[in-house]
Amino acid sequence: MQTTKRNAIVAAIAGNAMEWYDFTIFALMTPVIKNLFFPVDPNIPGSDLNALLLTTALFGAGFVMRPIGGLVLGYFGDRKGRKAAMTLGMALMALAVAMLALAPTYATAGIAAPLIVLVARLLQGFSVGGEFGTSTAYLIEAAPPGRTGFYGSWQITGQLMANVLGATLGAGLTLLFTQQQLIAGAWRIPFFVGLAIVPILLYMRARLVEPDALRKDRATAQNAAFANDLKSPGRNYLIGMGMVVASAVSFYVTFGYTVTYAKEVLKLPLMQSFLVQMIAAIVMVIVVPIAGAVSDRYPRKPLLLVSLIGYFVSLYPLYSWVIAEPTILKLLAAQVVIGFFSAFFLGVYCTTLVELFPVRIRSTSLSIVNNVAVLISGGFAQFFVTWLIALTASPLAPIFYVMIGVGLGLISVLAMRPTDAKPR
Repeated sequence: MQTTKRNAIVAAIAGNAMEWYDFTIFALMTPVIKNLFFPVDPNIPGSDLNALLLTTALFGAGFVMRPIGGLVLGYFGDRKGRKAAMTLGMALMALAVAMLALAPTYATAGIAAPLIVLVARLLQGFSVGGEFGTSTAYLIEAAPPGRTGFYGSWQITGQLMANVLGATLGAGLTLLFTQQQLIAGAWRIPFFVGLAIVPILLYMRARLVEPDALRKDRATAQNAAFANDLKSPGRNYLIGMGMVVASAVSFYVTFGYTVTYAKEVLKLPLMQSFLVQMIAAIVMVIVVPIAGAVSDRYPRKPLLLVSLIGYFVSLYPLYSWVIAEPTILKLLAAQVVIGFFSAFFLGVYCTTLVELFPVRIRSTSLSIVNNVAVLISGGFAQFFVTWLIALTASPLAPIFYVMIGVGLGLISVLAMRPTDAKPR
């Protein structure tokens, strides 16, 4: 039984990591592929910037479908089971990644090229929209008593593992291939890697066993009015969204935008920028489960407050220091320090967020909270901060954006009552 549960947890974490790998690799490859799907004329001022803006807009387009995917797959997970929703979501992600891996470029297909990428990104958004709610609910409902913080932290750890894998592949590609070879086709390799692993993960997820908590809750609440149940958490939806905003700006700006920011704004080497991303992500992978385990022994609210305050106050001075005279070592130091505070918050917040909602509506509620907040604060964040940098000519523009997001997270945690995040 213990082996079965362990295999189930591994399947949930590995599947979650691969879903997020497929979703984030597009962001990491943006500096390489931005000119492949949109025409660039070196004789036209701003042409290259326009290509970057349009590519980040394609990345953001996936977030438009996340609330829809979250509702559909979240409801499916609450009514038909976490296993069914997680398996369906991964199958859709496999289709999307195949489309990206095989997508023609603008030079060969014209306007059809970005349209194919757009459809793939919408499919990815639909899939990932349901992933957070179902896989996070599964991990915590399958956790032994008193270990929910540690188990829940692995949802975030899976996402960070995806970041490490993506950054490692990105660094490896820039080391092994020239810029011309990357543009010629080597950029597709990370997408094919994700596609090759998907069948194994689909098989693992198909063998999952539903958590006891979900089976019991469904057995005793078959006749409950689902729509009325969704109203019961009330203010916890707003509290949850505030915490998700702090999480979203971390993933999509502080770390997801690092490589693009380093190359396009700080003018640092691409391969070394990938290494910074990889090292910072490794640090976070180590810190997140430790933070989750600590939250099983100590109250979660103070831990969240301390990590968010540290995150908030370190952002401006560290990035001002980096921007004054950009070097890879200074960027690495800043990312590691900020990554520590961000990781400690993320390791505690995931279980806290889940426990805001009862089991019978958990997958749907988490999907609503996560996807609405991410659509607003994270979906077009890379496009928005790129535009802000161009508008203000200030390389600090992304930092102010992140500080606003972290500040909203702080307000939400302060608004939590002692009974808001108790195991349900």
